[in-house]
Amino acid sequence: MNSLIEPKIAIADLRTDSDRLWESLMELAKLGATAKGGVNRQALTDLERQGRDLFIQWCRAEGCTIRIDNIGNIFARREGSDPDAKTVMAGSHLDSQPTGGKYDGCFGVLSGLEVIRTLNQYNITTQSPIEVVAWTNEEGCRFPPCMMGSGVFTGELAFDAMMARTDAEGVTVSDALDAIHYRGSDSVSPSEIKAYFEPHIEQGPILEDTDTTIGVVIGGLGQKWFDLTLTGLEAHAGPTPMNLRRDAMMGAAEVTQALNRIAFDHQPHGRGTVGCMTLHPGSRNVIPGQVKMTLDMRHWEPEALITMGQAVAAAVEEICQRHGLAYELTPTADFAPEYFNKECVDAVRDGAEKLGLSHMDIISGAGHDAMFVGRVAPAAMIFIPCKDGISHNEIESATPEHVHAGCNVLLHAMLNAAGTDADLAG
Repeated sequence: MNSLIEPKIAIADLRTDSDRLWESLMELAKLGATAKGGVNRQALTDLERQGRDLFIQWCRAEGCTIRIDNIGNIFARREGSDPDAKTVMAGSHLDSQPTGGKYDGCFGVLSGLEVIRTLNQYNITTQSPIEVVAWTNEEGCRFPPCMMGSGVFTGELAFDAMMARTDAEGVTVSDALDAIHYRGSDSVSPSEIKAYFEPHIEQGPILEDTDTTIGVVIGGLGQKWFDLTLTGLEAHAGPTPMNLRRDAMMGAAEVTQALNRIAFDHQPHGRGTVGCMTLHPGSRNVIPGQVKMTLDMRHWEPEALITMGQAVAAAVEEICQRHGLAYELTPTADFAPEYFNKECVDAVRDGAEKLGLSHMDIISGAGHDAMFVGRVAPAAMIFIPCKDGISHNEIESATPEHVHAGCNVLLHAMLNAAGTDADLAG
């Protein structure tokens, strides 16, 4: 724990240490660093284990108590003065995409740690405990679905089913947790949470486009994901006339167009994406006999999201009948839109205003752990800009100034929720 106590300072004037936070982000980014400046630290790999170890090392140095639950979520706790008070929590995730960036997830976890470091530095006692969480497998790229750790924690995802999920090599989540020694047994309950805040880069272009420093996130788009397999008949590309083909790729192309059209029909919040597609047999002079693809639909309104899903299912049926294809449409994720707690959202907005930072209300288009937590406890998110709105990419970038601003908003939002035993720190 930091033994250098600063002189007294008004709580309202309290700021985190920009250099310390930035250095921690850059140090963590060395684990899984890629040639293009990003990270490849996928969930439950040895590289992610190293990131977890480093995070715990830093937290213990600040006097935190560490708990690890059965899905590997890490909770680092700084006690408050009221032993009966619920915890004020912040966090995000340490895992990355295969070609991920330095900030996605890590900014939220290390901002929480920086809040604790600042409280220790200025000898501030909060009434509620302050806790930082690193959720397991938020990205879902190695083990689908995404937001697995927070989903199990909140009861949105079944523990046994998630432990049985496999990666491309057939390794289960259960085996991967054991391999990195992060299958925990500590009991942590959502009922312990008074408020949860999750700082994150926006992963979109709105804040940068409007020259706004802080996004006050009021909620997130609901999501429906499907795996779709279209099965036709592979045949020689030359001798087979166009009108006699059962071309799975033609079906896939029309499904992609239909999904895109349906999303455009549900603006401004409709989203539709085909992110993965594989062809069999994958030969240039063979008509594809099978295509496997993913469908991703999102919307802010529950009814619109249901309508989009129904429209896509109907389009798949019609397209397959017309092309003589069989199909299998399998749901893989179904998350309702999330509307964050008003008091938590107000705490973020008030923090930005008191710090003199430009801010705007914003809806998250991406899924985040806060969306699961928000179903069982008061929650909100803090967005900062990222360059060109790019994320899930090695060139993902944020400025030290924006990182510091977001962390300061987190500090004051958490203090607002946790309460302090004095008006002066130090």
